[in-house]
Order: sequence, then C-alpha cells, then structure tokens
Amino acid sequence: MGIESHGNAQIPQPAVTDAPPRAARAATGDCKWTQSEPLTIMGGLTMQIYKRAPLICGILVSSVLCAQNPDPNIGGLKMAQPAAKKPAELRDIPYVSNGHPRQKLDLYLPENSSKMSNHRPLVVWVHGGAWRGGSKEGCKAQPLTHLGYVVASINYRYSNQAVYPAQIEDCKAAIRWLRAHSAEYGIDPNNIGVWGESAGGHLVALLGLTGTIRDFDIGENLDQSSRVECVIDWYGPTDFEHYGGNAWVPDKGADSAVTRLIGGKPSDNPEKARRASPITFVQSNAAPFLIMQGETDPLVPAQQSQLLQTALEKAGVESTLKVIPGAVHGGPQFATPEAIALITNFLERHLLKAQ
Repeated sequence: MGIESHGNAQIPQPAVTDAPPRAARAATGDCKWTQSEPLTIMGGLTMQIYKRAPLICGILVSSVLCAQNPDPNIGGLKMAQPAAKKPAELRDIPYVSNGHPRQKLDLYLPENSSKMSNHRPLVVWVHGGAWRGGSKEGCKAQPLTHLGYVVASINYRYSNQAVYPAQIEDCKAAIRWLRAHSAEYGIDPNNIGVWGESAGGHLVALLGLTGTIRDFDIGENLDQSSRVECVIDWYGPTDFEHYGGNAWVPDKGADSAVTRLIGGKPSDNPEKARRASPITFVQSNAAPFLIMQGETDPLVPAQQSQLLQTALEKAGVESTLKVIPGAVHGGPQFATPEAIALITNFLERHLLKAQ
C-alpha cells in the first residue's frame, strides 16, 4: 500500500486488485498485454480513465519501459503497440534566435484538434540526465496528444556547456517562446503545465515556484510570462544543502552531477547550492504540484520529495506526493493504470478547467 499525501493529511491508498488481460482489453480496446501474468487495475478510477483515453495506457507504459531498456520485450513482458494515429510533429524549433544548438524544442499537435477549441492546453516535457545528458527525443508526455493536449519537449544546455542557472533560464525562455507563438500553434497561453523527470523534475519544480520571480528571465520575449499553471515532478532533487547520503551528493567528488551543475561543491558554495534548490523558492502563490517518487530510489532519495512536499504544505500550496512502494529511479511502476490516472486527472483539473 502506497502513501499519498494531500495537504496535511496522509491518505492510505486502496488495495489494488488483479484483473486478467481480457478484462483490461475489454476496458480499453487497445491496451493489449501478451504476458501470462494479470494486469493490475485500480478499480473504477482506472476504468474511468481507460474509457476516456483508450490508447494512453499502452503508449505511456511502452514509453517508460523503452526509456529504461530499448528492448521492447523487457523481462518477458511483450508489449503490443496500440494502433494510434501519430500526432503532427514539428522538430528542432529554436526557442532562442541564433542560440545554442541545445536551445530547441519539438512540438506534438493533437491529431483530432477539431474536437478541441482553437486554444488547447499545453504540457511541456523536460528530460532528465543529470543536467549533462538526455534529450527531448523519446518524450514521455507525447501520448497526451491523444487526450487533446499540445505537447512540447525541450532541450536545454548541459552543465558542461554552461553552469546553473543556464538550465532554468533556457526552460523559461522556452515557456516564453511558446506563449509568444501560442496563436500560431493553437495553444492556450493561460493553461500551460510542465512535467519532468530527475534533473527535469528539478527544473519543472523551479518553473512552478518562480513564476513571479524574474531573476531567471533573460533574453527574448520578455513581454511574456514564464509562469506555469501546474507541475508534475518525477523524482527531482529539491534541496542541495540537505541531501541524502548517496552517489549524487556533490561533495563525493568533482565529477558529481550537482557539483558540475553549480560549478563547485555545495559545501564550498552554499549560496550557489541554495539558489539552485527549488525548496528555496517555495511561496504561497506557487503552482499546484503532483510529486511522484520511488520509495527506494538510489539516486534521488525519497527524502528530497518529502522535503518539498512539507515546504509546499506549510506555504499552503496544493500538492500531492505519491511515494511508489518498491520503485527506484523511474521504471514501469510510474506507468501503471493508477499512476496514469493520477497524472491525467491532475492535468485535467488544472489545464482543462477553462476548456
């Protein structure tokens, strides 16, 4: 049983039940499993989300699994790919004029855009990779186009190309560019959410917490806001001054990801560490958060998500922390029907409210 924290209350999650693959197929029509073991289904909540979006389960599960291992048949689990129409894809759009090669984004537009208004909500995916790797390719948020969202996936400068705050400055530049071009791509500029994992979780947390702080807004489109309406933070580091004892601790060596990010050890550069920590910027007008964290994550300890959740609760910010039992740094536990329902319901509540 996982623990889901809403505000000051911790709500035990109901026990899941096992339903055979036939039941899953009957509910979805497209989410086909050829594994002999049953597919775990979370009661009526899962069924409701499946009826609304019959393709999203298979697509998102495949995306998460393939990100962990390019072999589509992982651990004996053979994924049948759903017959989904591809959304319109626009690749390698610069969001900074004559900028760095990394300052580009991809856009995915819904196939059935006529079913939505001319202004559709936008979800921006920010990749992980310890701020020195990763790519906008393989965007895990892309399946949301089948629910009518526009999806953007952005690159940002690596820490070996520019130290912090270059990474959050790039993310904010991308948000401003998307707002400035919202009419061109049918985006609702008032309904922009962000979703990121690991280093990307760190950056989307900063986006959600600094919407009214202009310190990191530099460059073009400064007449546009970089504020976002909601944040999905997957296991992002939040407090570099109070980190757990593991391999990501900057003082373990000069090659540490965080040391490279801020340009020095946090113990030697406490102000740099503080300024790079999302928890520093928690305030009452922050965007709503959905934080998802593996209980046994060996890279970003669960303590990091718990610290942020506590700070958000204290500030009166709407936030839900979902600690996933047995999960590590990503993996298929983040794409179960229950996890998908949390994500899609959260986005619907905060981005589709004006549609």
